[in-house]
Amino acid sequence: MERKTWFVEILLPLPVPGTFTYRVPHELAGEIKLGMRAVVQFGKKKIYTGLIREIHERVPEYRSVKYILSVLDHEPIVTPSQYHFWNWLASYYLCHEGEVMNTALPSSLKLASESRIILNPNFNQNYSNLNEKEYLVAEALETQESLTLSEVSKLVEQVKVVPLIKTLIDKEVVQVKEELVDEYKPRKETFVKLAGDYYDEDALSQMFDELNKRAYKQLEVLMMYLNLSRKNEESDEISRSKLLQESNASASVLKSLVDKGILEQFEKTVSRLKEYKTTHPVDSIEFSEEQLFGLQSIREQLNEKQVVLLHGVTSSGKTEIYIKLIDEAIRKGQQVLYLLPEIALTAQIINRVKKFFGPLTGVYHSRYSRDEKVEIWKRVIAGQTTKGNGYKLVLGARSALMLPFNNLGLIIVDEEHDNSYKQFDPAPRYHARDAAIYLAQLHNTKVVLGSATPAIESYYNARTGRYGLVELHKRYGNIQMPEIEVVDIKSATRRKEMKSHFSNRMLELIGASLENKEQVILFQNRRGFSLRLECQTCHYMPQCQNCDVTLIYHKKHNRLRCHYCGFSTSIPEKCPECGSADIKMKGFGTEKIEEELAMYFPDAIISRMDLDTTRRKNAYQRIISDFENRRIDILTGTQMVTKGLDFDNVSLVGVMNADNMLSFPDFRSFERSFQLMAQVSGRAGRKNKRGRVLIQTYNPHHSVIRNVIDNDYESMYKSQILERKNYKYPPFYRLSRITLKHKDAHKLNEASKELAYRLKQAFGKRVLGPEFPLVSRIRNLYLENIIVKFERSREHQQMKEKMAEIIRKFNNEPDYKPIRVAIDVDPQ
Repeated sequence: MERKTWFVEILLPLPVPGTFTYRVPHELAGEIKLGMRAVVQFGKKKIYTGLIREIHERVPEYRSVKYILSVLDHEPIVTPSQYHFWNWLASYYLCHEGEVMNTALPSSLKLASESRIILNPNFNQNYSNLNEKEYLVAEALETQESLTLSEVSKLVEQVKVVPLIKTLIDKEVVQVKEELVDEYKPRKETFVKLAGDYYDEDALSQMFDELNKRAYKQLEVLMMYLNLSRKNEESDEISRSKLLQESNASASVLKSLVDKGILEQFEKTVSRLKEYKTTHPVDSIEFSEEQLFGLQSIREQLNEKQVVLLHGVTSSGKTEIYIKLIDEAIRKGQQVLYLLPEIALTAQIINRVKKFFGPLTGVYHSRYSRDEKVEIWKRVIAGQTTKGNGYKLVLGARSALMLPFNNLGLIIVDEEHDNSYKQFDPAPRYHARDAAIYLAQLHNTKVVLGSATPAIESYYNARTGRYGLVELHKRYGNIQMPEIEVVDIKSATRRKEMKSHFSNRMLELIGASLENKEQVILFQNRRGFSLRLECQTCHYMPQCQNCDVTLIYHKKHNRLRCHYCGFSTSIPEKCPECGSADIKMKGFGTEKIEEELAMYFPDAIISRMDLDTTRRKNAYQRIISDFENRRIDILTGTQMVTKGLDFDNVSLVGVMNADNMLSFPDFRSFERSFQLMAQVSGRAGRKNKRGRVLIQTYNPHHSVIRNVIDNDYESMYKSQILERKNYKYPPFYRLSRITLKHKDAHKLNEASKELAYRLKQAFGKRVLGPEFPLVSRIRNLYLENIIVKFERSREHQQMKEKMAEIIRKFNNEPDYKPIRVAIDVDPQ
């Protein structure tokens, strides 16, 4: 029988087009499957882990075809539907499929070779022509087989070591080799169990008598083991650490029992992931009449439409409706994806959902470690079968879209209006809401979008019949919407009714809430202490040396920081421009609010939730848990506090300054301002009584603020949709933003004008720009933007591809190769 020669198309996690053809060694021909990882050599030396994208017998036109080196998996880790999804993301968002793969796969599944240096076999131990640092490296390699670049850096105590290594290579002292590094390490834990002979009751009883006479501590440990193993219904294997902790014994006592052959000790692979227990049946949820009507309406509309928008006011009980829909899908043996915009929101929702779905529930987001992400990936694959410990329900931020679902029955996108669903950098710059709808098409399943303040595009699609629409107008339990007051800062300042950034009315209401043992949320969409320092003589303001922004003062570290690149510097004692010592702080952020509140309410427990306080893995959960359990009286924060969080003892929500949102130069600023203020207002009075909201503003008669007071989403929508139609913005047109970057502003300007000229030749008045953005330099790279507006039509994708081709040709020209170009489709 003739032996077949197989070839595979390998997808690599690199920003390059297409796949690469490799030959399959005959000994591996029976092992390869679509979706497995294969180790391949790329270029002269580099080794990568790629994914098998296609298996075929087509002989390539070029003669030299490299062999794949090995296959890493027994079963595929990527499904065919994932490949289709990645291909769509690459096509729609104008990037490479390798970039999508790089975003989708956990880093521990993407093995790449690490450069190591070894002694050159021809080196003759002549150290006379080596300087001190070269000698240190050569001497170290006499005792160690190899060194990584980071190890060399520590050894010679310098950051840049490539020139040093290049010199050593030229002197034929060292060589560079590539070594594949597997970053994923299964977690091992030591367990103990009863030795086989002692499963006999007589033998065990005899051993009890012996230990009671001679080794009572050992008897205590053995009895604790038996007690724990009886409670553990699944297995008689008990964790060594748990046994020692519960018995309060030393390791030597346990070792004696093992040495005597009474207990056996062994290592076992265990999960890093939290396991949840089901404590409540879904049937225990009590639905209001409006919720039942909404639930039935969603079911009916999902029979006709693929997407249904659930527009329900804050605290109308949307989460309970989701739980019922999830239960129905799981009962059919299907998987459910529940998307949330923020990790903070994930932390609270998981506490509500785990009660009903216990061990079937998994959570996936960027704060998990690399190894935890791999375990979740494998559990989602396992969830495609009815057996095993796989996940049927996954809650997560936008990255959860990339998991290997193969039996998806429902996708829920909660708080669908939130711009956290948009990935900005790196590519693919996808929007999770829109991508979820395409993913649902691939799986022939349904999508429920939910929000109290839907995105205008989503509401337009629902109003025009593209999506189904279900609306809930009442809060659960018929609790009234919060009473909203507005304080005119200008008028209050004139009447001397402002204390720093707090109006008298704000302080009065905070005091009343604390007196009633109720909680308060204060919203300020700026972190830090002071937004800028300014010299009162010459108006100099300290700026970032890498970006075109003023530095923000952070009091905790007593430093000025840049929120774009991380640059920080100390506070100047006097103005570096004119020498004046009269430097004042202007503006305020969450850190300053937190400090000033402590002066006005010294007995209150105050906490802050912003990027600075939530950098650690479980910081969100700790703050939310403390606030839920009333260990915090006042919570101040940025927009993190606005996003769907549910607290039952909040009687007051304060918006410190509404104007910086309203005045932002963006066509979405009014929509976003309404959403943020309406969402944060919805945190007040959610369980048992009507809440109160106080908005501080210089413009109390602004139309958006009046819409928030009246809870009138419809009026805001009508005014904005008319404006967008007149000025050709979404949902009537689709936008693409092209950002050009270079360290030389003059070269960037010339290149931007040339690219805009070429685009205008192809697309005419659809092209706007080039223009410098508000922040025109970030990390020492100058930026310019070009906006292209496309009509919503069937030719939209073809026009985008034509635009991408013009950019590709432009970027391939020698004069413009140094210009970095990024395309953002549907920018937010």
